[in-house]
Amino acid sequence: MHAIRVVLADDEPVIRAGVRAILAADPDIDVVAEAADGRELVDAVLAHRPDVALVDIRMPGLDGLAAAAEVRRTAPGTAVLIMTSFGEDAYVARALGDGAAGFLLKTGDPREFPLGVRAAAEGGAYLSPPVAARVIRGLAGDRLSRSAAARDQVAALTDREREVLALVGEGLSNAGIAARLHLAEGSVKTYVSTILGKLGVPNRVRAAVIAHEAGLAGGR
Repeated sequence: MHAIRVVLADDEPVIRAGVRAILAADPDIDVVAEAADGRELVDAVLAHRPDVALVDIRMPGLDGLAAAAEVRRTAPGTAVLIMTSFGEDAYVARALGDGAAGFLLKTGDPREFPLGVRAAAEGGAYLSPPVAARVIRGLAGDRLSRSAAARDQVAALTDREREVLALVGEGLSNAGIAARLHLAEGSVKTYVSTILGKLGVPNRVRAAVIAHEAGLAGGR
């Protein structure tokens, strides 16, 4: 297995140095480039084609969220992880809505950085626990109508697609789903892409939410 290649973007040199040191402690992660603003990030991603872009929200010029959306458009093979000191729900919603693979708080446990990078590189998703708690609370209201809508959405899926979606809801990566269902990893990737299209959602996080609301995952 090759090292997970990461481009790191933050306008604060001290923050970049700290995060890079955390990631450098993991022998399977290689920070191949750094960027101090959103435009530099996009250029670095196009130049290096990393597995993961780790992106700060608050950057001059092109901000992190706008840059992340551009990365998703121009380099879809690069997963985007958002990091910030700010935990406002609006940032979370916009980042995930634009297809980010996860959201990390700089003030959280440093061990979350390699965990998030690994999850994103494997085709999964990662939410810092405080962020996940807010997302869950936000979904708690209007549960019945959400569940009904989710069941309508998954009705369009085949039996195999529902099986794959249920495992996405459990947080499994493509490799984990392939092992569980005895499928080729490439086949799982195709299934996930088809599922996202049928559900009309931009990323695995949103698909996982639908899996839980529809009762396919989470023991409901």
